[in-house]
Amino acid sequence: MMISLILFLIPLLIPLIVMMITTTISKKLQVNREKNSPFECGFDPKSSSRLPFSLQFFLITIIFLIFDVEIALLLPSIIILNTSNIYLWTITLTFFIIILLMGLYHEWSNGALHWIT
Repeated sequence: MMISLILFLIPLLIPLIVMMITTTISKKLQVNREKNSPFECGFDPKSSSRLPFSLQFFLITIIFLIFDVEIALLLPSIIILNTSNIYLWTITLTFFIIILLMGLYHEWSNGALHWIT
């Protein structure tokens, strides 16, 4: 009975002791307002939240999503290569890549990929 009590208490006491030691060690003497405030994508949390949002962040996100979906659609086409007609597979994949390259050229010509303003 005593052994089962010890085996029950040891797993409870060890984490409790470790938690007490870490809380006493980790206490900071100075409270830093900058370190305790949340950080959101480079925006200062203490400034006005009604500042205009940069359109470049939005455009880069949309471009990333488009090309992320492109990869998700291209990867299964490699697996399909073994079981499908090679002529039809080549025409379909070429058509798909041409559409994506036209979209990339359109974004490039509109200046959406221009990083420095």
